[in-house]
Amino acid sequence: MTPGKVAEQPRTPGVSQTDVVVEGIRKLIVDGRLRPGDRLPVEKDLAAALGVSRNPLREGVRALSMMGVLETRQGDGTYVTKLDPSMLLAPIGFVVDLQDGSGTTHLHSVRRILETEAAGVAALRVGVPELDAAAELLRHNEAELSLDEPNHETVIENDIAFHRIIAEAAGNPVLTALIDALGGRTMRDRLRRSITQPGADETAHREHLSILAALTAHDANRARTWMSAHLFTVEDYLLERGVVSPTTE
Repeated sequence: MTPGKVAEQPRTPGVSQTDVVVEGIRKLIVDGRLRPGDRLPVEKDLAAALGVSRNPLREGVRALSMMGVLETRQGDGTYVTKLDPSMLLAPIGFVVDLQDGSGTTHLHSVRRILETEAAGVAALRVGVPELDAAAELLRHNEAELSLDEPNHETVIENDIAFHRIIAEAAGNPVLTALIDALGGRTMRDRLRRSITQPGADETAHREHLSILAALTAHDANRARTWMSAHLFTVEDYLLERGVVSPTTE
């Protein structure tokens, strides 16, 4: 995009100048006037075009950088990122982490819906390398669970890696990013269940084996069914703990 050719943006009463910057740059990207990898016009020209002073412009650019929309390269200017979904959706994880206990079951419900569909799609697309990697993770967990005092965190980390392989095998980067964004909060709940509910890890492991079998057979219906049933066990645990009333499900 050529500096100095940015159309001036209309001013909206009652909107902060920083918001004007964020919305103005968003519109330039949506309209195709700024594309992934493009360098932003020099600060003076962009500030004039957006009708703001330089300080709010810098604040807006910082905000968009934190959102993964822009990146500032020292001594080289500010550029539009590749707008990769994993970067743009990462802040959702921060929002998820701020949720209190009353929203935990709802988060798990969303995760279940997303991962159930991911499993079904992945069953039709998954290849031998992904299946081998998933099987290896389950072998590690089986060995860990055979110990007198298994490391619950290791088991959960392998659990998350197993689910990530399935999400990535679905071939939808937006779906993968959303599932990853929910991982932080749900990991804590899974770890709590792992420690406090006897046999929880062993049950999850058997369910993972069934999911893997469905993926290996490229059976989308079974993959969805087993994934949904697997994730319902976590939601049942949350309901039993009295996190929310079943009527809110």
